[in-house]
Amino acid sequence: MPSEATLEAFIAAVESGEHAQAIEDFYTEHASMRENQSEPRRGRQLLVAHERAVLARTASVASRCVRPVLVNVDHVVVRWIFDFVGNDGRRMHLEELAWQRWEGERIAEEEFFYDPAQMKPA
Repeated sequence: MPSEATLEAFIAAVESGEHAQAIEDFYTEHASMRENQSEPRRGRQLLVAHERAVLARTASVASRCVRPVLVNVDHVVVRWIFDFVGNDGRRMHLEELAWQRWEGERIAEEEFFYDPAQMKPA
């Protein structure tokens, strides 16, 4: 179960735009991520590389946690809002729920739920 301080530090890292660093700092070495029940990506280094590739395609991303954050022992649900500006100037607004399973102070498993229609640039 993550401590409140760890959870707040994780949220602060994401909100500050340190997405790849947040994965390095707050995910287990064997962590997995999946989107809308697709095939999961596995391993922290792969997750970091994927995040860096996404960020390389963006000029900016604003990230905001919508509270409350729901915590039940080792399971956490965070509602996120992301506003992306691509390198080509296109904008995209994405709202998602991130379901996380923590092992102690690190995320071991994360699944994102969002409407794929949001992926179309505005």
